[in-house]
Amino acid sequence: MAHQRVDVGVAAKIGTYSDAMVVRPNLRWLITAGTPGMTPDGVMPEGITAQAEQAWKNIVAMLEQADMTVSDLVKVTHYLIRSEDIKPYVEVRKRYLGDARPASMLLVVPALVRPEFLVEIEVCAAKA
Repeated sequence: MAHQRVDVGVAAKIGTYSDAMVVRPNLRWLITAGTPGMTPDGVMPEGITAQAEQAWKNIVAMLEQADMTVSDLVKVTHYLIRSEDIKPYVEVRKRYLGDARPASMLLVVPALVRPEFLVEIEVCAAKA
């Protein structure tokens, strides 16, 4: 495995992620920009669940293009604009991550770059 989980016990009390990750030297890195729930042809689905699903599909597609999977994720930063969207977003996130437990940060922010964006996701992944 490209990295190992480091847990001090805090993350386990909050959600399905790791407190920190250790990455071996000399690995290839994939670092994404903020990825909204927009389809590649520019369609913006309505609602947090549909946007979260599409955002994760976009992330998985980027990982696949880099010959990586969600198990190679080291860090994920999630941006939502409404706190009431946390629970449905986390359900989608769990489905896409499965047993992967990258370090993670979820923020509720006042706005994203476009008013129709309800979620954006940034990831860092590492693989040999």
